[in-house]
Amino acid sequence: MEINRRRLLQAISTASMLPAVSRAALPIQSLDITTLVCGFAAGGTADTMCRRVAPKLSPGFAKVATTDNRTGAAGQIAITYVKGRVPDGSGILMSPTSMLTIYPHIYKRLPYEPLVDLTPVSLACVFNYGFVVGPSVPLSVKSVPEFLAWAKANPDDANYGSPGAGTTAHFIGTLLGKSAGIEMRHIAYRGTQPAMLDLLGGNVSAVIGPVGDINQHVPTGKVRILGVSAEKRSRFAPGVPTLAEQGLKNLAHTEWFAFFLPAKAPADLVERLNAELKVALASPEVIEGVGTFGLEAMSSTPAELAALLTRDRAKWGPIVTSVGFTTES
Repeated sequence: MEINRRRLLQAISTASMLPAVSRAALPIQSLDITTLVCGFAAGGTADTMCRRVAPKLSPGFAKVATTDNRTGAAGQIAITYVKGRVPDGSGILMSPTSMLTIYPHIYKRLPYEPLVDLTPVSLACVFNYGFVVGPSVPLSVKSVPEFLAWAKANPDDANYGSPGAGTTAHFIGTLLGKSAGIEMRHIAYRGTQPAMLDLLGGNVSAVIGPVGDINQHVPTGKVRILGVSAEKRSRFAPGVPTLAEQGLKNLAHTEWFAFFLPAKAPADLVERLNAELKVALASPEVIEGVGTFGLEAMSSTPAELAALLTRDRAKWGPIVTSVGFTTES
């Protein structure tokens, strides 16, 4: 289940050493308006990424750049909407990976085909998941293996919440339970924050969610992060050991968000938007702004993103099969 974040960073670093795309060599006429389409509500990590990047696309790419939150169906509505747009740069999708790499394996019918209906433009950011416990778990539990042992001894409390069914966080929790030979009851929420509220209230034992979404609750002293899903310790939670450090070797996972245009977008448009996004994602305002949410801004070439999408989709097939989860299950 491991995503090699180091190789991803090295690939993108190598690409940055290639001859840079000159803005002057690209079409200089700006669009009147472009919209970054987000499938999730205002205030979340995906929305934050769009709202930090949008101003950086004006006036270079478009005279006006806005964010459009088309929520519903766990991100599917936004993808379907952009799929149906004219590929002229007026509608840009910003999507997490799960909708594109996991959903094709758990939904018998999707209203889109990621590898056909979308044109990859650039990576947006990477982030990791944290495993956090709340007040219903004894203070003596100080690691993920200790939590699993406690859950095995207390099967009625062997549960965890995630941002939604079929998400990466959902599968990490299921695989953790399998590694310990226990049935971890999954509770799906509409985002990490509702799950965290139930955790704080003692209604769920643990939550798996983006580190940035969890960090804001740590100062309360009511929750404890026991592990992170990264290959190495997260700079947003440097004192928290990885799952691999705790003996759970096959559960490292780095998540990503990315930008897409509709299918058949002209190559020169893709090239131009990629160049603009590369500059935007390297700006201090974006890096620092999304960093407060535990997101590490990072661009890529369209080819690198296409390869990442193809690889991760293939990776999740056998994982979903081994877990046995579908939307009908």
